[in-house]
Amino acid sequence: MMTTKIFVCPVVIPAKSPVAFMILFALLMFLMLTDSIVSNISLESAAFTQKEDSQSLQTLTVTRNIKSDVVLPLSLTVSTKNNIVDGNSEHQNSLVSSLGVREKHGIGKFRRKLPEHEIFMSDELTKKFHGRVLEFFNRGCEVHFFMTWISKVASFGRREILAAESVFKSHPNGCLMILSRTMDSVQGYRILKPLLDLGFKVIAVAPDFPFLVKNTPAEAWLDDMKSGKKDPGVIPLAQNLSNLMRLVVLYKYGGVYLDTDFIVMRSFKGLKNTIGAQSIDVVSKNWTRLNNAVLVFDMKHPLVLKFIEEFALTFDGNKWGHNGPYMVSRVVRRVEGRPGYNFTILPPMAFYPVDWIKIGGLFKMPKDRAGSRWIEVKVQQLKRQTYGVHLWNKQSSKLVVEEGSVMERLMAQNCVSCKHIYSS
Repeated sequence: MMTTKIFVCPVVIPAKSPVAFMILFALLMFLMLTDSIVSNISLESAAFTQKEDSQSLQTLTVTRNIKSDVVLPLSLTVSTKNNIVDGNSEHQNSLVSSLGVREKHGIGKFRRKLPEHEIFMSDELTKKFHGRVLEFFNRGCEVHFFMTWISKVASFGRREILAAESVFKSHPNGCLMILSRTMDSVQGYRILKPLLDLGFKVIAVAPDFPFLVKNTPAEAWLDDMKSGKKDPGVIPLAQNLSNLMRLVVLYKYGGVYLDTDFIVMRSFKGLKNTIGAQSIDVVSKNWTRLNNAVLVFDMKHPLVLKFIEEFALTFDGNKWGHNGPYMVSRVVRRVEGRPGYNFTILPPMAFYPVDWIKIGGLFKMPKDRAGSRWIEVKVQQLKRQTYGVHLWNKQSSKLVVEEGSVMERLMAQNCVSCKHIYSS
């Protein structure tokens, strides 16, 4: 008798038995096949898990891209093909919550430090910022205007030039400062030179951002951002930096802040500590939403300080408008009527006479006599009742100004050099 051990289980095999040999061979083949099947199942399971994780990461990436690229004014809803995107939807909130859960469990947790953004950089140019501001506005300025530009200098196009021109059309003795590192350059000077040649006071100045936030609630916010303690979020950082910069520059110097897609139509000289409503309740006539595209405030005004405080304490880089229009609305709703906060809220007709959904109608040419009459009435209404028109650049930047449209009339009436003003 011959004994062979397989997995420690004794099997007795008669010597030289072909039947026993065949049984042993079949058993060995069965064990090898079983091991192969188990291995394949494990590999397929691992591949499936990897694919699932890959799809999960892909979904997260797509979500972040959508939230970064889609800009929805306030809480209004816009339809994109067959998908409804809501700036305040539960779906978006659930996506943000999902990100929060993943961060809580260490998946995709924000660990990196904020990349050194150009606007945070300090050099010999930014160190001269405060002195340049004081020198520039000490030139008999009727009104002090500020704009911000945190984009490439080449992106400062005809629409932005028209906005600057409109400032001087209504304020020939006004002063306009554009806070921008990119525009404070030889190329930026060439862009502004036609206005300088006409004798207007305009300048682009590289801002000293740490100086602007110093001794304000935003100073700690900036430190947290730079050290990596605070997540900048998926909204483009430049957008939120612009939201903050307009506040700190008004708090430290006072004046008028304007977005670069705003056409000025009337003098701001009589305005003081003013913010504009974007929408009102049709029944009560009370404001329902404010906007920060136009701000008029004295230096160190308490409401502006509250804006800065709210920005720093409640910053959320994953929600469009949370640190801008929604933020000023939240603060004003809390302090309105309280002593010590003296400010005026103007109706939508003052700064936002055309809703962002309807802005395209101002670019269209009349199709008949009724259309021509409507355009004439609209132009006259705007001239009488508004300080300017916000163009909602995200919706209108690619629109062509058609002949005979309201926009053609407004541009012709509010430009000063009037070169290439009809191109978008």
